[in-house]
Amino acid sequence: MRILDRYIAGEVVRGTLLALFVLLALLTFFTLVAELEETGKGTYGVLEAIQYVLLTLPRRTYELLPTATLLGTMLGLGTLASNSELVVMRAAGVSFARIIWAVLKVGIGVALVAILLGEFIAPVSMEYAQNQRAMAMSGQAVLKSGSGFWVRDGRNFINVRQLHYGGRIEDVYIYEFDERRRLRAMTQADAGLYTERGWVLEGLKQSMIDGDSVAVRNVPQEVWPSLLRPDLLGMLVVKPESLSAFDLYKYVGYLRENGLNSARYRVAFWGKIVGPLANLVMLLVAVPFVFGPLRSVAIGQRMLAGVLVGVTFYLLNQTFGNIGQIYNLSPFLSAALPSLAFLVAAVIAIQRLR
Repeated sequence: MRILDRYIAGEVVRGTLLALFVLLALLTFFTLVAELEETGKGTYGVLEAIQYVLLTLPRRTYELLPTATLLGTMLGLGTLASNSELVVMRAAGVSFARIIWAVLKVGIGVALVAILLGEFIAPVSMEYAQNQRAMAMSGQAVLKSGSGFWVRDGRNFINVRQLHYGGRIEDVYIYEFDERRRLRAMTQADAGLYTERGWVLEGLKQSMIDGDSVAVRNVPQEVWPSLLRPDLLGMLVVKPESLSAFDLYKYVGYLRENGLNSARYRVAFWGKIVGPLANLVMLLVAVPFVFGPLRSVAIGQRMLAGVLVGVTFYLLNQTFGNIGQIYNLSPFLSAALPSLAFLVAAVIAIQRLR
């Protein structure tokens, strides 16, 4: 039985890798074409665009894994069905449940790969890609360290320790130097938001240095016409979906402690938890396509049906996430409902085949 399991798993893995390669090739091509339209801004050229697209591949692989798993399972099992190998297996006494279990073993491996990509590889590569792209386009030097982002603005150096999706910055430090490179003033602001007037900073504490004396003043709110470009800020912000579950968990806690809206980040967190399980669901969804009413149709028609199911699943995931935020639904339900719905549908379809 182990030999049979390995044989079935091998066909599914080969089909999944082929489907993933095709999907990634298509998506990478269209992404590169779109990215080439951004070249010419600052020092952002063709090589930088290619580097950016390559660095985003782990993130795109993570997003495409459920669809690739669905198509790969249909392709692998479809090949076995076309060669009548599944019929021979059933005639030899191999149960329907045994075949499904052999397929699910592949799903466990794919889920582990998804966790590896989503938690360790994709967040790091995505953040680095966005930082490099932002620096090349803006012409401003940006350094990411353990204390946040550092940006140079003329003779001033700005440290933004909290960068929020939506354009809000918090825990901002501004160091102003004179022409002799001596520290002239240091300003700390609790928060800031970009408006038409410029950056509106709140809760300022400013220390003015004059020789051996230091004058301190507190200002509730002040407009800074120059701090850092808002388009640079937008390019530096990593979307919640690109963060790891651990980072999202910490950030949700931070937002709650400060009374800020964390709905988007909570939905993204539960999406990270449910995401790897979606690959197992897609494996089960593929089974009825091979053993059910579509078993006698051409492989091309089965693949087309699989693409439509995969696209539907992706769109439902995106839609329910947004609906959950609008109507204040449970973040877990918003993230898990599409997978649960497809799982129930797959189980019902499989039960009818037995």
